[in-house]
Amino acid sequence: MARGMSMPRGGKHGMKGGPRQKAKKGTLPRLLKMLFSLNKGYLIATGICLLIASITGVANSIFLQHILTLINQGVQNGLDAVWANLVTLFIIMGVVYATCLICNFLQTRLMAVITQKFLHQVRTSVFDKMQSLPIKYFDTHLTGDIMSSYTNDTDALRQLVSQSIPSLFSSLISIITLLIIMFSKSLWLSLVIFLGVAFMTLVTKVIGGNSAKYFIKQQISLGEEEGFIQEMIQGQKVIKVFCHEEQAKLDFDKKNDKLCKDATSAHKFANVLMPIMGNIGNILYVLLAFVGALLIALNVPNVSFSGLEYDPTAFLIITISFLPISKQFTGNVSQSSQQINAIVMGLAGASRLFDIMDEQTEQDDGYVTLVRCNIDQDGTITETEERTGHWAWKHPHKADGTITYTELKGDIQMFDVDFGYVPEKIVLKNVTLYANPGQKIAFVGATGAGKTTITNLINRFYDIADGKIRYDGININKIKKADLRRSLGIVLQDTNLFTGTVMDNIRYGRLSATDEECIEAAKLAYAHDFIMRLPDGYNTMLTADGANLSQGQRQLLSIARAAVKDAPVMILDEATSSIDTRTEALVQKGTDRLMQGRTVFVIAHRLSTVQNSDVIMVLEQGNIIERGTHDELIEKKGKYYQLYTGAFELE
Repeated sequence: MARGMSMPRGGKHGMKGGPRQKAKKGTLPRLLKMLFSLNKGYLIATGICLLIASITGVANSIFLQHILTLINQGVQNGLDAVWANLVTLFIIMGVVYATCLICNFLQTRLMAVITQKFLHQVRTSVFDKMQSLPIKYFDTHLTGDIMSSYTNDTDALRQLVSQSIPSLFSSLISIITLLIIMFSKSLWLSLVIFLGVAFMTLVTKVIGGNSAKYFIKQQISLGEEEGFIQEMIQGQKVIKVFCHEEQAKLDFDKKNDKLCKDATSAHKFANVLMPIMGNIGNILYVLLAFVGALLIALNVPNVSFSGLEYDPTAFLIITISFLPISKQFTGNVSQSSQQINAIVMGLAGASRLFDIMDEQTEQDDGYVTLVRCNIDQDGTITETEERTGHWAWKHPHKADGTITYTELKGDIQMFDVDFGYVPEKIVLKNVTLYANPGQKIAFVGATGAGKTTITNLINRFYDIADGKIRYDGININKIKKADLRRSLGIVLQDTNLFTGTVMDNIRYGRLSATDEECIEAAKLAYAHDFIMRLPDGYNTMLTADGANLSQGQRQLLSIARAAVKDAPVMILDEATSSIDTRTEALVQKGTDRLMQGRTVFVIAHRLSTVQNSDVIMVLEQGNIIERGTHDELIEKKGKYYQLYTGAFELE
């Protein structure tokens, strides 16, 4: 959840988004399908290079037997008889190894391009999806969990795509090639290797399985620690003012100890796997030499694809050439086992990224749109592309195919509205209100009474459970959400400024606004004077959520941003609650200017800011218990009177 976006005050509703540990079924096929669809040509070229490199990489075992055979013939018949064949064989070996080198180089370069293109697409897809998700998603998922998808999960995916998959593919090709070579040489020696590989597989299953389990725990602990660090950095002022440094250290130590424990367990199993596999390979190497020598000594004929071989010398040459094959074979099996952790983590990361991509987007069945218009003297509305200062709702009627236009005035009505963030907890109960164009409606009440929830429903951040909300006589469910929100301006208690210039942050309210319009909006919000005192005026860069500005200055920029939007309906959500009285007066002037001629909803704890409202509504536990002007409510001597006189204080 982005900084500045608060939980709905109607009640926190079930934070989910906890650790998701395992990859879902079907993650790998989906990942490969996505990878292939984005980089089809590059992947085919990479696959060809990997295939050639893997096959040529095991060619030394074939050459070794031929070299030993030629040397044996040279010893018997003289070197001159085999010299030409040896030279030819060395040239062929040189060509083969050069081909292997070139293919490995090309495969590495191509894989780097593929990986970065793929990650670029994944990050783009996740971010684009995030922009289409409803506010509810960010209210119910932890910020650290979402950020972890962009960092830890994406990095695990990079490892999987760039190294693990190519390595696994290369090892598989090499293993198949070596199997063919082994069976073409000796069945007996191949059976010995199979026994060794069966034992290696068992070891991999036991040790590798534990390693993968702890690597996933390590990723979860890492995400929790990163989330804690982010929280501590954001809350440094609070930590220092309450002298909470030592407790923060203790809390961090607990999370860091857990990460250390999980990471130690993960790497303990991972680090021990390779030496064990290497030593099994060495033992197998010695065992092959012993079995080969024993078979020769017992005059056991060699069995291969070509038949039986009774010549002890030929069997000896086969045994000697078989030894490096066994090292290569067990080496490839060992290399494959080493990829288990990266594959498990990569697939788990991919699964979490796919979870975001698969989230249900914000539903919008609206078909009424907001258009610019001309309004004739007789009230006739005509749609236009020109900026006229007038807007209208374009309402196509499906029944007869006609289109009607309704002038945008800012008339908002709610009828018998019920709503709860979760079905079992109703926040608003039977709420009915009327906001005529140009009226200022104020909501007061204790925290959790439902004030902000009403504005969330007007924005359609959430949809009501029962009742109706009408905007200029149109059910807001029929209005496209983007068009609805274009007609609304909002100033929040927690101002969110983005990295960029002051001008950029004001223009955020309407990206098509000119510099002159942004400056006029700043003047309207009483922000122009302090902006001109900044080092570079409107071109001053803001970073870290405008940390170099005071709270009041940041709030004035927020008001200027709303002013440049020039929306007919404004929502002021406790816009002055966190600033001093002097700055509040300045901000109040800005908001008063901003409210002129608009329908305004004001949420405030300070009752001094709502006295001039046309209607004040007092909410308690989701019900409107009082409504009227300031004087009317004082005369009633009810809850508002108690609040105003201090007989009862807001929580």
